[in-house]
Amino acid sequence: MNNAKTVACGICPHDCMIQPGESGICGVRRNVDGLIVSESYGRVTSIALDPIEKKPLRMFHEGAMILSIGSYGCNLRCPFCQNHEIAMPRGEVRTSTSTPQEILALAQAAVSQGNIGVAYTYNEPLIGYEFVYDCARLIKSAGLKNVVVTNGFIREKPLEKLLPFIDAMNIDLKGFSEEFYKKIGGSLEPVKATIKRAAEVCHVEVTTLVIPGENERDIEPIAAWLASVNPAIPLHLSRFFPRHEYSGREATTRETILKLAEAAKGHLKFVFTTTY
Repeated sequence: MNNAKTVACGICPHDCMIQPGESGICGVRRNVDGLIVSESYGRVTSIALDPIEKKPLRMFHEGAMILSIGSYGCNLRCPFCQNHEIAMPRGEVRTSTSTPQEILALAQAAVSQGNIGVAYTYNEPLIGYEFVYDCARLIKSAGLKNVVVTNGFIREKPLEKLLPFIDAMNIDLKGFSEEFYKKIGGSLEPVKATIKRAAEVCHVEVTTLVIPGENERDIEPIAAWLASVNPAIPLHLSRFFPRHEYSGREATTRETILKLAEAAKGHLKFVFTTTY
């Protein structure tokens, strides 16, 4: 007799109640016999030795390289997603399988090439929480750095458990209204809470993808709010290019990015732009 029951996930603010054999909104966390299992554990879609600036982190070990790994899935549904092939895959995803010990070995082998640690990136890494946590503990114990590139949509309890092992985060702040976050399947306040808490204990930089007709007006309020947390938090403004459900839209102009950056500099010490 199968006694498996509906189980609460508890990783992110969706608070998915997952029925036996089903997965949550992220498509990764599944109820297997009454236990929440991350089906993406150890399943890697992308791995590369990247410049740290590509994360983007501009004020954390400038000039270093970092071993970057990604899996698949996401707990948001951004219609403008720039990496939807792995964030919101359709059908089976091509992956390789790695253990935390193998990730550590790869990171250590790349030290001679300037590697300082591991970045969990490309898709939303925190929906694969257990793998990130297991890897981060090993990486930290080996004296290397852990970097998380995330949408920040995570509950306080798992965040607190992970933060002691994290050296730096780049957190997406996609807009600055509940209306905007509702459109992408999330909510704003949990992301703000993640930024505030992470900034207390590790290096934090924030990225906003500037989308024409969507969030340009949010940029200065974002900068003002970040300054209230810490005016030294770097803000990255990046250009939108037509992708996913917004494939018919116009790209953000360089002029728009530079104009918004000037406004943001009225509040923050460090504002960076990506105009390519």
